[in-house]
Amino acid sequence: MVPFRIREYRDEDYETVRDMFATGMSEYVPTLCVHMLKQPWLVLLLACTFCLLLASSKSLLLPILAVTLLLAMGRQLLGYVWSRYIDHCLQEDLLDIQATYMRGKGSCFWVAEADECVVATVGARPSEEHHEELMLKRMSVRKDYRGLGIAKALCKTVISFARERGYRSVVLNTLMVQHEARALYNSAGFRVYHHYVLPTFYGNLANCVVSKHRYDIPSVG
Repeated sequence: MVPFRIREYRDEDYETVRDMFATGMSEYVPTLCVHMLKQPWLVLLLACTFCLLLASSKSLLLPILAVTLLLAMGRQLLGYVWSRYIDHCLQEDLLDIQATYMRGKGSCFWVAEADECVVATVGARPSEEHHEELMLKRMSVRKDYRGLGIAKALCKTVISFARERGYRSVVLNTLMVQHEARALYNSAGFRVYHHYVLPTFYGNLANCVVSKHRYDIPSVG
């Protein structure tokens, strides 16, 4: 078991935090590709393309090459769209972490250190939907430090912070491809209470389902 400690964010952590988030999110591209290949409209498109080319060319090679090319182009397009999403996140709350998380009493950002370096992050800020909810955001753990209990310890840190600040619950969102994250939050006591499709063109095209999770904090007395 690798020893680690959790502390509040400092300015010198800025680049490490942003790089860790971008790297962690980039790992979902292969899973997103598999998710896309399960979409009925895409399966139908590839099947129709294959059959039409097979019927018109009387050759098996041409439709195979065409479908392979379409898949390769789709993979590149998906990677591009996902990288744009990551860049969008980096230009929001992670652009000025001090201003977003560290200057208000109801928000905070933490990092976990192990082997004298930052290996995990998590943030918390008031929910925009309900003032009694604290939103857990930007949970990320370096790949070589996963499975050591760091993420669960960060969850407990956020829950303790919410309890001390008088919040009634901690909420967070996950995407349909974040299977390990969902399992983590479930084991930490969070429960799914709502699903919705991301209300954007790409969200509807990819059937990008967002799940909302909540941890209810028992009232004292």
